[in-house]
Amino acid sequence: MENPNKKIIFSGIQPSGNLTLGNYLGALKNFSLLQDEYRCYYCVVDMHTLTVRQDPAALKERSYALLALYLACGIDPEKNVLFMQSHVPAHAELSWILGCYTYMGELNRMTQFKDKSKRHSDNINGGLYTYPVLMAADILLYQSDLVPIGQDQKQHLELARNVAERFNNIYGDTFKIPEPFIPKQGAKIMSLQEPDKKMSKSDTNANNFILINEERDIIMKKFKRAVTDSGNEIRFDEAEKPGISNLINIYSAVKGITREDTEREFAGLRYGDFKAAVGIAVADELAPIKEKYEEFLKNRDYLDRLLRQNAEIANGAASQTLRDVYEKVGFVQL
Repeated sequence: MENPNKKIIFSGIQPSGNLTLGNYLGALKNFSLLQDEYRCYYCVVDMHTLTVRQDPAALKERSYALLALYLACGIDPEKNVLFMQSHVPAHAELSWILGCYTYMGELNRMTQFKDKSKRHSDNINGGLYTYPVLMAADILLYQSDLVPIGQDQKQHLELARNVAERFNNIYGDTFKIPEPFIPKQGAKIMSLQEPDKKMSKSDTNANNFILINEERDIIMKKFKRAVTDSGNEIRFDEAEKPGISNLINIYSAVKGITREDTEREFAGLRYGDFKAAVGIAVADELAPIKEKYEEFLKNRDYLDRLLRQNAEIANGAASQTLRDVYEKVGFVQL
């Protein structure tokens, strides 16, 4: 895990609710494939959740749940650092310093701030405005080489890169400039009812998404209700057949086969048969994860022990960067 020759990957997910099939196929399924080649820091970014009002007890339970889900998806705690953001004070400390090197114009351009301000118009707080700076601190603190990101996070990684370059230009080499990481395998999973938009755990229509820990009968019902397209040909064409194309993507990703393989397998079959087959494949894939997830979630002592161990590792790595930053800006250190 501490092999200095391995490139460093940082990824953070908010404990804001159960993760979906899209999160699994697009990211978590592939994370376990990275752990031998890279040094991976997987962070439960609980501090970021506070930009929206939280129920404290619910937030604590969701944080444990996300940790259990990481483990259930095959992320080996012996090969990766799994930790809570709030257990490493350096995240907040570096965020303040980086905020002093981030321009208002850069923050004003963040589209997610505009989107979230509309959705939470009664709570447009300073954290909502500056959380991209905290995100930059998350990434730069561990001298990350690579960051797995989706389309909606490109702006944030670009900001982290810009701030790191600005700081380096002033004080000399301090931060690595992180690059986006696109997994060799992965799938862009769309909504089951609205296949023109990404599957999201925050969707108000529960029929649009599949949760990783969903019950089997619910998974089957949601796939039976999934939107298809005109005609009866099971063929990948995102422009003309977005519903069927999404189902082809899901089946192909779960089975580890190509879209062409899926098209051949279901050539001549009806949409209903195909939707049922996709539902079965997804339910079979998620069932063992759900079982492991529930086992990990029951073992709170183990999760606490793991968090303590990994907080020590994360704090050790973060403190090296923070000490260097403090020295560069001229803080007196004891």
